[in-house]
Amino acid sequence: MATTRTITDAELLGLPKDGKYELVDGEIRVRPAGWKHEIVVMLLGARLTAFVEQQRLGQVLGSNTLYALPGGNRRGPDVSFVAAGRLLPDSPPIPRLAPDLAVEILSPDDSPREVLDKVGEYLQSGVRLVWVIDPAGRKAVVHRSLTDVREITDKSDLEGEDVIPAYAPMPRSGAKPRSLAAGPRLN
Repeated sequence: MATTRTITDAELLGLPKDGKYELVDGEIRVRPAGWKHEIVVMLLGARLTAFVEQQRLGQVLGSNTLYALPGGNRRGPDVSFVAAGRLLPDSPPIPRLAPDLAVEILSPDDSPREVLDKVGEYLQSGVRLVWVIDPAGRKAVVHRSLTDVREITDKSDLEGEDVIPAYAPMPRSGAKPRSLAAGPRLN
């Protein structure tokens, strides 16, 4: 008979830094990502951070940040945003809150079912806006609720809406900006 035990947040944080870990339904999941995935994560994270810091809106966090969600899972979006005043200096390493924005960048190995489960869990936990960016498909899907879902192509702008007001990853200028959903430049 197999035995199971609950892992503590300290043990979860102490796992080797050889991948991105999440705790889902009592099971540790490792989510390795390739370099193309990480380029998109870094581009979006850098642009979002610059805007959020300039506007003093809160904190942008990277893919190694886990959140303790109400259902008990520990999830780590690829990029997340927490509005000012919600993440306090004395917050635990795995804060017990849902971010205001959760971003998932799709990788070739991602199962559509797992991505939808994660989006649903984010929304049910109080995440106000979820972006699922598909670099290979050159599109993104914006989720405000389980029923308020829309697709953004690389000919449209992905915006922060009321969660990060006036934010768009690529500012408008005379030329049409290249969308983040288009993926990394490899040259």
